[in-house]
Amino acid sequence: MRRVPSKRPAKQRSQGVHPDAWPRPSGYSNGTLAPAGAQILAVAGQVGWDLEGRIVSPRFHQQFARALENVVTVVRAAGGAPADLIRLTIFVVDRKEYAREKRLVGAHYRRILGRHYPACTLVEVSGLLEKGAKVEIEATAAILGRNRGAP
Repeated sequence: MRRVPSKRPAKQRSQGVHPDAWPRPSGYSNGTLAPAGAQILAVAGQVGWDLEGRIVSPRFHQQFARALENVVTVVRAAGGAPADLIRLTIFVVDRKEYAREKRLVGAHYRRILGRHYPACTLVEVSGLLEKGAKVEIEATAAILGRNRGAP
């Protein structure tokens, strides 16, 4: 099993975990090992809505970008950073639409998270609670220490 450290200081590294015999994944880690002593933050499913609760666009990739930005906003409110994300679960109502816009989705992902690849699962669902939502992202973060934004 290989552990792939992040580029954070040694005491704060989460590590990607990849079984030796498996092919290297693209855009995610097979597993993520949280650093010792981290607080675990569960982020509820976030959709692509703005501060007024409106879906930002009918386009999948724009909803994806806003949903991921919303996840990061919650992590920051708890005193964390995007690199503290250890797991993402992405729910989509149409995997074919995801596939068609994958390139744009990837560009948004790299803009928001850089080259940080937590464990990730994509699930196609028959629908989401919010009308017009095409994607919902829930997350887990492992945050070391607390600052004034932490609960």
